[in-house]
Amino acid sequence: MTSEQSLIVTETDLERLRQVIDHHGGGRMAELAEMLDAELSRAEVVASETVPPTVVTMNSTVRFEDVQTGEQREVTLVYPKDARSDDGRISVLAPIGSALIGLSVGQSISWPLPGGRTKQLRIVAVPYQPEASGHYHL
Repeated sequence: MTSEQSLIVTETDLERLRQVIDHHGGGRMAELAEMLDAELSRAEVVASETVPPTVVTMNSTVRFEDVQTGEQREVTLVYPKDARSDDGRISVLAPIGSALIGLSVGQSISWPLPGGRTKQLRIVAVPYQPEASGHYHL
């Protein structure tokens, strides 16, 4: 969670993500919900219509790179109920999902993983962002 760079989150995403966090406040998902909440607390909140097209929003398709290995991966960032990792649909509550939300192309973040490991990710591209396509209510 080390990143001095700003995060940008839409008002709609923030409202929905707060509901996700409240819903997962207990049990085994509580720690992941807390990590997401910490990230959101430092985000700049903007209207869906004004979010830059290079920002990772909910339901965006994002290509990111593992800085250590150079491996790139493309996923769609979704709400927990829509997650299907086999289809590349990663939950915002998954460690990688929480790391991606709100970042812009070119930004990097170091993110803690289970087992005390850390992964440094860099956003390479946002091939699809709902807001950029005029889909404000996905």
